[in-house]
Amino acid sequence: MRKVLCVEPVIFTYMFATSLTSPLVQQLIYRRLWEDEFNATFVSDGNVSHCEQNKSSPAYMKQKEVQEKASILTTQLDLTGAVPSLVVAFVIVANGDRQGRKRSLVLPTVGALIADIFLSAISHFSLSLSILFAVAFITGLFGSMATFLGGGFAFIADLCHDEKQKTTRIAVVDLIFGVVSGLAGLLSGYFLREIGFTWTFVTASLLHVVNSIYIIFFLEDTIGMSELQHEAPVSSKERLREMFSGVYMLFKTAPYKKRVLIVVLLFTFMTYFFTAIGGSSLFTLYELDEPLCWNEVYIGYGVAGITSVSLTSFLGVYLLSKCLKDIYIVFIGIFSYIGGMVMAAFAKTTLLMFLVRVPSLLCFMPVPVLRAMLSKVVLASEQGAVFACIACLEVVTGTVSLSVFNILYAATVAWFSGFSFLLSAGLCLIPLAVLCWLLCTSWNGEDLALLVPEEVSSIESIDS
Repeated sequence: MRKVLCVEPVIFTYMFATSLTSPLVQQLIYRRLWEDEFNATFVSDGNVSHCEQNKSSPAYMKQKEVQEKASILTTQLDLTGAVPSLVVAFVIVANGDRQGRKRSLVLPTVGALIADIFLSAISHFSLSLSILFAVAFITGLFGSMATFLGGGFAFIADLCHDEKQKTTRIAVVDLIFGVVSGLAGLLSGYFLREIGFTWTFVTASLLHVVNSIYIIFFLEDTIGMSELQHEAPVSSKERLREMFSGVYMLFKTAPYKKRVLIVVLLFTFMTYFFTAIGGSSLFTLYELDEPLCWNEVYIGYGVAGITSVSLTSFLGVYLLSKCLKDIYIVFIGIFSYIGGMVMAAFAKTTLLMFLVRVPSLLCFMPVPVLRAMLSKVVLASEQGAVFACIACLEVVTGTVSLSVFNILYAATVAWFSGFSFLLSAGLCLIPLAVLCWLLCTSWNGEDLALLVPEEVSSIESIDS
């Protein structure tokens, strides 16, 4: 059977199925907690969700309690799946340099399939929400989103032979993430209204089945099987050591200049990812609360706004990379995010909340550009290791960020629900400060002469 090196259908299908169910999980939690608190069926009509806006009403205080409980439960679920997914991502993605990339793609897909089957059962049979903890843990054991992202970007990096195209190619993948997430988010509200929670989760399960078949039988690995077969057999102890050696050797064998640059770029990526994930994750709860009181369709429209942001961010990377250094593109993207978060903090009408996406049109640019910068720093044989670092940082940073911002939102929603958005914008000063320090430091001077020629050209390509 002839196999192909086209990984984009895998990314498209996985992100569509995952993004279709993610808003629904939050809404499922919110509705079940709401029904337990009010001892009544959750009501959602054609315009708004069932939402109390009279602050003197006892129902208003119960509504705030539901917001707090939903936020805390979401935090606990994130923490449950974080630890196993961190270990799996670290081992599987880093080992992809020697053992192939396909397992980094197929394991998370199978894990997502199992999770959606459980979610179908929970919604159909009205099972306890505590089962969600088992779902989160099982998903983590299969690597979750972190392993899939790490494997997907390493796969793309393997196919890029021209360093100058790496920024654009990785930005294209991020564009797919954004567009598909927005499209699925838009459809999620209509899916929920027309066929309900259960059949939406079933639909996502079928997509993961199709994706698994494509990965296993039709996708060719970028690491040739002939290379793997000629490797000398090793013992279980040596194999275990190899699992963690990729990332370790990346830092151990690298010259000082290279190590510092990798650490600085990873820290910049981590701090921006922390603020962006934490702030944007609160949108659904914020929109369900008063005074917006959005229903499932409006929430779908809001999530779909990510499509336009992804498109404009990709166009920004594509056009700006022709005339600006990568680091300046990251600056512009961070300032775009700050503008959107400040506006969201004070958005009290539906129109204004939709307009939040306007100043945020370039906020996705820092993520693919920082990934590309890191990929340019390392050698071809170190791509899996560096993307394993990125994947693990995404798990740790994302989990901590979601926990911190959900707890903070629960503590501040009663007096100012937009406080978390302002904090997210303020924390962007950290990556901005790091980038300013990087600009003030020469990375193309005589110190680079200590590096091997291939590494010199890779690092200098960051400025191209």
